[in-house]
Amino acid sequence: MKHSTTQQTRRGHRGPARQLGRTLALVLPVVLVLSGTLAVTRVNWSGNPSDSVLTATDVSTAGSRNATPRAPQDVLRDQLLTELQEKNPGVALTHLQQAVDERPSLARHCASIARALGRAAVRVYGPTRAQSYSRPVCDTAFASGVAAAHR
Repeated sequence: MKHSTTQQTRRGHRGPARQLGRTLALVLPVVLVLSGTLAVTRVNWSGNPSDSVLTATDVSTAGSRNATPRAPQDVLRDQLLTELQEKNPGVALTHLQQAVDERPSLARHCASIARALGRAAVRVYGPTRAQSYSRPVCDTAFASGVAAAHR
């Protein structure tokens, strides 16, 4: 009799891990759909570069004529790191995706910029909060930057 009670208890209550798994199974798809929807709404579909994240005046250093122009990816990275600190990593990642969409030549630098954003997010927000901003911009480069900074 004691054996059947133990079996019934184990089957009836699967524990907190099962409950957590069910919660994640319900919440995670919603979060992914919403983040994708928000990313799509931020894309400049009109093709008008007036709202561009990276403008031509950003490419060269203002102030000195003798200064060598900075590479567009360096300007973009610095701009996004500032934006990450002033706003949040989600805004910076959205603008990174927009910049790559508008200037495909930046695509090869996307992963390194996203990793730099991930490392900076850990410094500013801590590893758990920084990871909460992760999204599939440049594959998983932001998440790998968070993980690398957390070690």
